[in-house]
This record gives sequence, structure tokens and C-alpha cells, in this order.
Amino acid sequence: MSALNGFSQHSGACVTQSTGGGAVQDLQAKKAGKAAKKEASGNGVLTFEDPRRVDTSLNETIKLLPDELKANMKIKSVTPRPPRKPRLERAASLDEKNWRRWRRFRTSQESLTDPNETSSSNGSLQEASLSPPVRGRATPCSQCCEPNSLHSSPDASEASPMGKSRGSTSDLGKRASEISSAFGGLLRGKAFAGSKPRLSQIMPARPLPPMELNVASHTLRTANRIDSDFMDYRHYSQHKFGRVSSSLSDTRLHGNGMVYDNCSTDSMKSTFSLLTPIRSKDVRSRSYLEGSLLANGALLGAEELSRYFPDRNIGIFVATWNMQGQKELPVNLDDFLLPTDPDYAQDMYVIGVQEGCPDRREWEIRLQETLGPHYVMLYSAAHGVLYMSVFIRRDLIWFCSEVEYATVTTRIVSQIKTKGALGICFTFFGTSFLFITSHFTSGDSKVNERKLDYNKTIQALTLPKNVPDTNPYRSSSSDVTTRFDEVFWFGDFNFRLNKDRETVDSILNQNPETGVSKLLAYDQLTSEMSRGSIFKGFQEADIRFRPSYKFDIGKDSYDTTSKQRTPSYTDRVVFRSRYRDDIHAVKYSSCPVIKTSDHRPVFALFRVKVRPGRDNIPLAAGLFDRELYLIGIKRRITRDLQNRRVQKDQKSSSICSIS
Repeated sequence: MSALNGFSQHSGACVTQSTGGGAVQDLQAKKAGKAAKKEASGNGVLTFEDPRRVDTSLNETIKLLPDELKANMKIKSVTPRPPRKPRLERAASLDEKNWRRWRRFRTSQESLTDPNETSSSNGSLQEASLSPPVRGRATPCSQCCEPNSLHSSPDASEASPMGKSRGSTSDLGKRASEISSAFGGLLRGKAFAGSKPRLSQIMPARPLPPMELNVASHTLRTANRIDSDFMDYRHYSQHKFGRVSSSLSDTRLHGNGMVYDNCSTDSMKSTFSLLTPIRSKDVRSRSYLEGSLLANGALLGAEELSRYFPDRNIGIFVATWNMQGQKELPVNLDDFLLPTDPDYAQDMYVIGVQEGCPDRREWEIRLQETLGPHYVMLYSAAHGVLYMSVFIRRDLIWFCSEVEYATVTTRIVSQIKTKGALGICFTFFGTSFLFITSHFTSGDSKVNERKLDYNKTIQALTLPKNVPDTNPYRSSSSDVTTRFDEVFWFGDFNFRLNKDRETVDSILNQNPETGVSKLLAYDQLTSEMSRGSIFKGFQEADIRFRPSYKFDIGKDSYDTTSKQRTPSYTDRVVFRSRYRDDIHAVKYSSCPVIKTSDHRPVFALFRVKVRPGRDNIPLAAGLFDRELYLIGIKRRITRDLQNRRVQKDQKSSSICSIS
């Protein structure tokens, strides 16, 4: 059958009746190809589902036709094409709508620029004709069937006495009639535009996947520029930037041709904010005084929390340092506040000081200068020479409640405020925090006095005051640490090692790495915590640093005076949480670089889980120490300018030698 026309590689068949047709003959010649143009003179085409069944059915049908009709028949092999599927009654998705708009745009452009004046539908059919036939559905061939097909000669099928008895032949005629009538309506209705016939647009059976932008022609888009009339840019901008491309700033960029694909993430940060856009109706109904956990637009709700912390974990830096009342402050605090081990700075910095320097304001300025413009001091408090400062990233101050503090004096003479405790509490989103710094009674053998200091602190520290408890059912009036979700207690606890100086020195000198674990076996605090007599419910990260007390000032050697005090882990950081695994210790270490005191600063890094909250709490409303912020930033700028000037002078200076 295929040898008649020379199309041996094609799978599929068409039956063409030889009756004249001028305009339709031209259409047949264009769509059949160069080889088919010379032979095509028919105007009716019929296509079937299965090529093997088609060949068999055609052979059987031709045997039943009259001899004079067989002489005028021609059989050609073509590639089958699927028919137009009925449009489903359903709402189209966004990707499908974008695909339809882009298809209409491309169709109109092809119809205007086609040099051969052929329709885009015909071109698309010819391109797709190379694909294999789809089984299970009737497929019209790419040669554009005419209304007059095999069913237009009913006598041919009825002339055979076996036509009614053979099911395949009768089905063949009915199927041909249906396809011919359907395509006849298309050709008579919408297929002709002017003098050229055109098939109606073929729509996909299911929504196509979204287009990738890299399929665009680079010659049409110089330097990957996004054209303002490109149809899928709206979908691209919504997906990547979370904003509609019809905003004022976007329109200006598109009109000026300033938006590019590759550099959009970097060059458009000033225009496309990384913050989630807020709808006007949300602004009208948004209330910062009242709200609920699930309300849309709640300031402390889950939506805002997920926007800033997708994993709902924040980084907290907690440090304690006994400054020994020294007036001289370290030249550089970078190694203390900004250790090099973690790649990123933390979200919150809490620094507690015992026996602080006389000028507390100068100490806070130095902290602000070191942390830089990304952080602001949320709150600071003092109890005699006990200082505590809380710094937080400046874009997070809106999610903090009012900050409250309280103090406890543990000495008998309350006028001397060198020993005691200072607590600061606030709520961040829906998680309440309590930070306590303490200075317990000193002395190697005064373990019971230190336990009394602890018990007095948890009973006398009156917090919270106005900020509501996030979980009052799990709180106790006799223990302040039970009234908060996350508690961090740090300071100079003054617990010592129950061992003589010679034994401790020998352990440290033998093997510093394994010596730490041996020393902790003699630690008073570790022993008391294991018994449950102090810091009930608290945990401490593993200690892997040398004892932080007592050093010679300005040196790395332990006490060389006549007292020969035993090195001890007096400076500690412990933590407690209402919920299991909410606090994860990342790092626990000391800072041996700072040597202005007989104590080394001790710090800990934590990852803390945060929960969404309600807007019915008293908010800080972005309050921070603005004066301190300005002074610290000015000093930071001045210091940087001085360093640059020194480096410039060093580069410009030269030594000349005369021989």
C-alpha cells in the first residue's frame, strides 16, 4: 500500500477520492510536502486509530468497492494527528492561562511574519507530525482532510453484499462519516481567513507544565533582558519576588528596560523588597493591640514568625564576665562578642557583668561599637556593680514585648551591692525569656551559702510584672524560673574545685584536652546539680575549656601570689526550658585573649525555638537606646577612618639608604 506513493516510512493511511477541487487542491499540495504536491489531486482524507488495523480495514473495504471506483482511488501514507479534544468544563489554572496567552501571541506573530503566507496552525501541525501516533483516540492526519471523504460515496460500501455483515466495514464507514462531518464544519466555519484555509487552534488535553525562561532565544533577548511585553514575565516575577509586576516600581523598571534575568537578585534588591507585600485590606483591618494566634496580619503571629525565621529558631549569644572592677577596658572586644567559629552573627546578645567597671555607660558604648549598626540595645539594667545589657537585631525590635527587670540582694548589708542577682525578662513573638546574672558568695568551702543565694533568688525575683505568662498552668509562685519558657542563668557562681593546687596544675600540664574532664570530677557545681540541690531542671553544655579563674592580670598563668588560689570554673552559663529540646547549645567556651581581669570571659551560643504569639501583650513598639546607638556608630566610623589612615601612612612611608 505504501509503495504506491513512495512513503514507506510513514505509519498511517489516507484514502483520497479523485474529484476536482481548486482551492482545496492547493491546500493539499502545501501540506503534503514536495513529493505529495505532484500527486495530490483529491480533496478527502480519512485517518484511523491503529495503523495496522487501518491497513487491514482499507484492504477489506477496497475489495468490496466497484471496479470503476477502484480505478479512481489513490492511497497515500501520512502521519496521523490527534483530533481536537473537547474542552473540559473546569476552571483553568494559572499556568494554563499563561500558556494560552503566550500561544495566542505566538500564533498571531507567526501569521504576520510567515513568508509563505501559511497559517501558524498549519505550521504547528506540520512540526508536530513527526511525533508518533497516540493510541486509544481518533487522530486526524496532518494533510488537512476535506468534508468529502470515503463516506461521501456510500454506494461504495453498500454495493458489496457483505458490507452489512462485516462489522469492521460498517464501523469504518460510520467513523469516516463522523470525522468528515466534524472537519467539514471546521473548514466551513472558522478555517478560512481570507482566501487561505486555516484549522482552528488545537488545545492540549491537560495543562502543560510551566515554561522555563531559558527556552527564550538569546538573539531576541540581548543580555537576557526581560521585555515588558513578554507574556510569562508576570508569572516569573510573582514566583521569584513574591510581588506582582504591575506595581509602580516594576512598571518604571520595565519601561526603562532596566530589569535583567541574571542579575535581578542582586541589582533589584533596592526595588523588589524581600519583605512580603502587605495588601491594603490587611492594613485597614490590622490591629497591633488585639489579635489571635491564627489571625492573618497578626504582628506576633505565625505568618510574621515564618517570614523572619522559617525554621522558627533564633541564635542567642550569652556571656558572663567578672571584670574585677578594672577601669581599663579591652582594646578590642571582637574576639569576645564575635568569635570566628560560627559563620554568622547571632540574633540576640545578652552580656552580664559582675564587679563591673566604674563607667557603666562607657562599657555599653563599647558593646554597641563592637556589634555595629545592625544591632540596637533593647534594654540594660544594673544592680550595684552587676550589669546586664540586651542587644538585638534592629529589625526584630518590633516583635518584643515591654522589657521588665528585677533585682535581689543576697548580702546581709543591702547597701553593699556586690553580691546578688539581676533579672531581665520579655516576650519575643510567643516565647517568654528570662535572663539572670548572679554573683554568689565566694570562698572555697562556702557551698551552702551559695545554695542559699540561689534559693533566695528564685523566690525573691518578682517577674513578670505586666507581661502575661505564656503558660500559667506550668508556673510556680515559689520559683521564678518556672514562669518563663526559656531561662538562661549566668554569672560568677564561685563554685570551686575540691582539689589542691598542685594536683590541678599537674592535670592541666599533662594533657590539656583530657585534663578538663578529670577536673570536672572535682567540680562543686557539677556535683550539686547532679544531686538536685541547686539549679533544678537546668542543664549545662559540655565544658571543653580551661578554668576561667584565677589568672594573673595580663598573663596566661594562674595565680602566682602568696595565696596560690586553685584554678576553678567559677564563671558558668546554665539554661532551662519548659519544652523539651527547645534549647540547643552550639558552642560553650571562654575568651583567653582578654586579660584585663583575673577572670576570663565565658560565653555560650544557643539555637532556641520560638513559637508564634498573640498581639494582646504590651509591646515595646520599637523602643531602644537611640543615643547609645548614635554614639557607638560614630565611634565605629572614627575608628575605621583612623585605621585606614594608619595603613595609608605605612604604605606611603619608605626608608632610603645611602651607600
